[in-house]
Amino acid sequence: MKITQLFKEFFESEKTGGLTLIACTIVSLLVSNSPLANDFNHFLHIQWGGHSLVHWVNDGLMAIFFLLIGLELEREVYEGELSNVKDALLPMFGAIGGIIVPASIFLGFNWGSDTQSGAGIPMATDIAFALGILSLLGNRIPLSLKVFLTALAVIDDLGAILIIAIFYTKTLYWSNLLIAIGIFGVLLVLNRLRVRNLIPYLVGGIGMWYFMLHSGVHATITGVLLAFAIPFGNGDQKSTSYILQHFLHKPVAFIILPIFALANTAITVNGNLGDILTQNYSLGIAMGLIVGKPLGVFALSYLAVSLGWCKLPVELNWRAIVGVGFLAGIGFTMSIFITLLAFENEVIVNNAKLVILLSSLTAGLIGFLVLKTFKEGHEPVREF
Repeated sequence: MKITQLFKEFFESEKTGGLTLIACTIVSLLVSNSPLANDFNHFLHIQWGGHSLVHWVNDGLMAIFFLLIGLELEREVYEGELSNVKDALLPMFGAIGGIIVPASIFLGFNWGSDTQSGAGIPMATDIAFALGILSLLGNRIPLSLKVFLTALAVIDDLGAILIIAIFYTKTLYWSNLLIAIGIFGVLLVLNRLRVRNLIPYLVGGIGMWYFMLHSGVHATITGVLLAFAIPFGNGDQKSTSYILQHFLHKPVAFIILPIFALANTAITVNGNLGDILTQNYSLGIAMGLIVGKPLGVFALSYLAVSLGWCKLPVELNWRAIVGVGFLAGIGFTMSIFITLLAFENEVIVNNAKLVILLSSLTAGLIGFLVLKTFKEGHEPVREF
């Protein structure tokens, strides 16, 4: 299996970043339920440039996170796990199952209610947390499983990005949107003209982000568009795409995502936990992440292999796929991000975040226990 050095760097930064995210989440929760809660909340909502700090984090810094995701997706498509159609089909079917089944479960609990807009919440996978948990299992986990989880999570994120663009756009301002698309077109032309200097792309990306921000489409979409406008070339260490992706690994893992966690897990636990967990939207999120994700990932992967559309890597068995399915149920960053777009009621947003944390913790723990007993053999077991 061809594994690029950049993939290894991506995996290492994501798994370590996951542990950093855990620490920041704990700090945020403790502060939010302490005498410092009001001061912390006031700080997050300080206005700067017409927007609160938390708004700058969610619409600004997260665009850089999506830029990194876009660059990784581009690399996977050109020379990674997604470059070969046969190899790409297994994580692709797994990701599709991991999107459709959780969303269906959520809608089953919330159809026709004010909270049905949260169907996108249990669809997403947090790459940093999922790889962080997988890394705790050390060398007992074959590389092919790490690649499968990464590819699945990246495709999941792409699905989440499309869902955000299509379903969470409320009002379109066509003039700004057309300007943003025009800038994207100019950047694509620069790509075709083999302009490798990064500066024009970054300047254009900032302009595209500004007009996208004021178009009604969520500004983070800019990150993914910019990633595919930046020249990939032959993908070597001198390519523009490689240089930027290599540079972004650590800032995203150790600055941007931790800041996002600090700003968005400031959850105050009020009321009866039992009442919170039995709300329809809470049941939809919990069942979607804990049951829907592993069920969807396994079912469509199994179906695709059974029909001969793709193959299960020889080092793996179906127990491993189920374990990864549970790890894919760690929604965290992306699920919280979609929650902020789906709901306007602050109580529902706060409660949904709490359920996401508890559900992600549960799914991650089950996934860890399932994979802890995984044994790779020369004659792989095809059942679990």
